[in-house]
Amino acid sequence: MSSVPTDILAKAATVARGFAIDAIAAAQSGHLGLPLGCAEIGAVLYGRVLRHDPAHPEWIDRDRFVLSAGHGSMFLYAWLHLAGYAEMSIEQVRAFRKLGSATPGHPELGHRPNGIETTTGPLGQGIANAVGMALAAKMASARFNTADHAIFTHRVICLAGDGCMQEGVAMEALEFAGHQKLDNLIVIYDSNDVTLDAMADATQSTDVARKFEALGFDVATVDGHDIEAFFAAVSRAKHASSSKPQLIVAKTVIGKGIDEVAGSQKAHGEGGVKFADAARRKLGLPEERFFVAPEVASFFAARATELGADYAAWRATFDAWCKANPALARQLAGAPALAFGPIASLEPEPAKTAEALLSAIPQFAGDAAIATRKAGQDVLQPVAAALPLLIGGSADLYGSTLNYIGDLKSADDDFSPKHRTGRNIRFGIREHGMCAMLNGIAAHGIFRPSGSTFLVFADYCRASIRLAALSHLAPVYIFTHDSVAVGEDGPTHEPVETLPGLRPIPNLDVIRPADPEETAGAFAAAFARTDGPTLIALSRQAVPTLSDVGVEERRLGVLRGGYVAKHETGPLELIVMSAGSELQHALKAARELGPGTRVVSMPSFARFDRQPEAYREQVLPRSCRKRISIEATTSSTWAPYVGLDGVCLGIDRFGLSAPGATVMKELGMTAERVIEAAATLGVSKR
Repeated sequence: MSSVPTDILAKAATVARGFAIDAIAAAQSGHLGLPLGCAEIGAVLYGRVLRHDPAHPEWIDRDRFVLSAGHGSMFLYAWLHLAGYAEMSIEQVRAFRKLGSATPGHPELGHRPNGIETTTGPLGQGIANAVGMALAAKMASARFNTADHAIFTHRVICLAGDGCMQEGVAMEALEFAGHQKLDNLIVIYDSNDVTLDAMADATQSTDVARKFEALGFDVATVDGHDIEAFFAAVSRAKHASSSKPQLIVAKTVIGKGIDEVAGSQKAHGEGGVKFADAARRKLGLPEERFFVAPEVASFFAARATELGADYAAWRATFDAWCKANPALARQLAGAPALAFGPIASLEPEPAKTAEALLSAIPQFAGDAAIATRKAGQDVLQPVAAALPLLIGGSADLYGSTLNYIGDLKSADDDFSPKHRTGRNIRFGIREHGMCAMLNGIAAHGIFRPSGSTFLVFADYCRASIRLAALSHLAPVYIFTHDSVAVGEDGPTHEPVETLPGLRPIPNLDVIRPADPEETAGAFAAAFARTDGPTLIALSRQAVPTLSDVGVEERRLGVLRGGYVAKHETGPLELIVMSAGSELQHALKAARELGPGTRVVSMPSFARFDRQPEAYREQVLPRSCRKRISIEATTSSTWAPYVGLDGVCLGIDRFGLSAPGATVMKELGMTAERVIEAAATLGVSKR
């Protein structure tokens, strides 16, 4: 007797194919290839393998399924509907790719759990997200499971295609997964020998199985249309004892079910739609669109009941764990994922506001002259103590970025196969993979991730940063060496256009603090934020503590994004604004420019722009049109605040190789240049 109900799962695969054909035909756009080619894979996963509960999508120990090949989104929408997820109603499926629907062209992470675990579409990102989720699951099981109660036992299953496998971000993450022995990760490779433009052999000749074996994976190759064979492979993968992540190479026919395009690149997109009617007849589907066979509906209803019983059993274990481990339960209750479901009868510890975090950070000495990266190291320790679910990582630069949680010299709290509770993740020289994995950790919902590299390498990370912002995930990027003051390493390592390129990303807060106290404000703002990512840009070089400005003014001013660092003592004549290490030059110039000069610190444009109009007018009154900005970035980034009548002092060229102070002076980042600019506006030294 078969261990898997092949007949009903085959019928379910036909229904899912019909959904994809009908939705993509109605939208006249979309991608038929994967939903049709992987229909049997979906039937096995949602009909037999995945441990989840559509009635409780917030279940923190559910298996996570990630569709890395996000262009095949109708695969996911069809199976979520058949599985019984309330938010994926038939009306939503019919509204595929329509304005305001829950079924956009590529899957998007929602504000509450609904079966879509992460935003995918840019190829390779989903694989890296899945690796991050597997990492987080390992960390959670080590942190919270006890000998008597295991509350984290889930797997992460990722479906990816040739496009994902070719992307560098995926390979960075997969190398990491093999090295870290993330044996709770199962990658299903939809190997259909086709990419968008051509047959896959036009662009690749890699022996994927041998490559993954070299990466440290167990590998199995199966016919992706053979339900029994695929079920056996994924079952073995779920229960493997090799301590290795798993790869299943599923050989499939892209666009299976539409004979005119199946097996060719024409099947990738909507090219098969013109053959939809004939295909539906060959599949045995009736004229009714979005048809669900009664026996398929009954099967998934029964499956939902089984899964509900699994959830109930887990919940009993969880409640017993809460009772036996009240301190751990209170800690876990602070995890983002727990916002969508109660944690027994325990109240979580109060959420840490930015003000509360600031109260935990000691003030710096008034005469301190340290780099803001060093200030960040000092600030991070009390913040991490206040936020036990905060974890960090670095792209092989802990010794420079200084964001190690704990003692960097002993470095005794690394996450590793032998120490899964470690709070510090060594991502290796994999900046893009790091940031994509941070998104997976954040989407997993238990830990608050952060990661570091040099600011100039944000360009390697940009796609992942953008997806974090789009998805309202809240990783924190601690990026150092933030200007041409990097010095001798030269222009390859000196960011000038980087911050202006990051600041316009919607929902990304970029904070560039000017001194240690502003750095305290930056960390408090970043780690108190829950609705989007924050990038903190820190200096390599020492900067003075700006003691002429009150400590609370600096710290709280950062929370608002901008504030008056020096008030005029006479009628307002000139506003000089700056961010980061150049604020010192603005303040120095103001002391020579007379009583009508105001200095505004603007560490975060995005946070300032969110302030009430009255506050923004108070800081930058429209009546004062004589304005100067100075920052070691391309100058146009300041134009919205300086206006047409002002002067933007910046660096509109690449940097130089010389001592940092020499480079800054050579490129005009000085108080003297501010004074010269003021003269052009009719404001002279007193």
